[in-house]
Amino acid sequence: MSATIKLEKKHFPVLLNELISIISPLYSGTFIDCTFGQGGYSKKILENKFNKVIGIDRDPDVKKFSSILKKKYPNRFEFENIKFSEISRFYNKSVKPNGIIFDLGYSTDQIKDESKGLSFNSTSMLNMRMGINNISADDVINKMKPEYIEKILKFYGEENKSKSITRIIVRDRKNKNLNTKDLVDIINKAKKNSNSKIHNATKSFQALRIFVNEEISELIYGLINSFKLLPIGGVIAVVTFHSIEDKIVKFFFKYYSEKNKTSRYLPDLSEKEILFNLVNKKPILPSISEIKLNPPSRSAKLRYAIKIKNSENFGDFLNKFNYLLEIEDLKKKI
Repeated sequence: MSATIKLEKKHFPVLLNELISIISPLYSGTFIDCTFGQGGYSKKILENKFNKVIGIDRDPDVKKFSSILKKKYPNRFEFENIKFSEISRFYNKSVKPNGIIFDLGYSTDQIKDESKGLSFNSTSMLNMRMGINNISADDVINKMKPEYIEKILKFYGEENKSKSITRIIVRDRKNKNLNTKDLVDIINKAKKNSNSKIHNATKSFQALRIFVNEEISELIYGLINSFKLLPIGGVIAVVTFHSIEDKIVKFFFKYYSEKNKTSRYLPDLSEKEILFNLVNKKPILPSISEIKLNPPSRSAKLRYAIKIKNSENFGDFLNKFNYLLEIEDLKKKI
């Protein structure tokens, strides 16, 4: 989901070989690709004739890619145009996946699509909706109260100039409906003395995209619901692209795989359930050769865990990130 992704000519599934090496011991079963995109992971998994794949994606535009796989593997591939938090709909369908995978990045096609407005170079209206949305970035920038915009930029984008950016937004929107170019110009004004190596608009665009698509609750409930669907012995693997989503995934796997508490802000639970076998405590990173071939992969981190016990109790996980979940409720105030 990194807003720093450049406009490459070809889409590369990130950390593909590393992901396949993780799930290959579980081959001859069903895998759920929760972020189907252009189907890079699904294609590779389906090369094994004993595997089945269920692809999920909220973006209706990826149906053109899923239809190709459906035609090629009519008995081994199916696709659902849903959010991955809705994976719970498979509870009553006798689906027992060997592995559930998430790639939280966006494809080249999605970044290049002017109508989606994900790129800093877009000349269209502010959008950023990836499908199954109620609001757009236009609603946020042109209609929301200043204090809400500032909060979104500060916590979802980790933008230290959130107050200055918001002040200029509120001033300029009095005269016109701001579009993508207007917003980039505003951010450049607020950060004119920035020495950052990334584009000035990266953090703000990240924040808006996260808010518009409810990416925090999607990830949190996607992980919880995937855990509940996964049988013991199955694996959850997640590729992240920015610090907020990686922080969520890291906590989920680490907290529920260790007996000791992982935060001084949480209670010391000697009876805490151990739900995962965490094989690697540190994330798997792309190789130098992959980064050279596909520069956007440089920010990717792959984490995975193997389920060893069932549970319905994820209160500590929800409480840990409740401050981020509460920001999503601001959409009701537009």
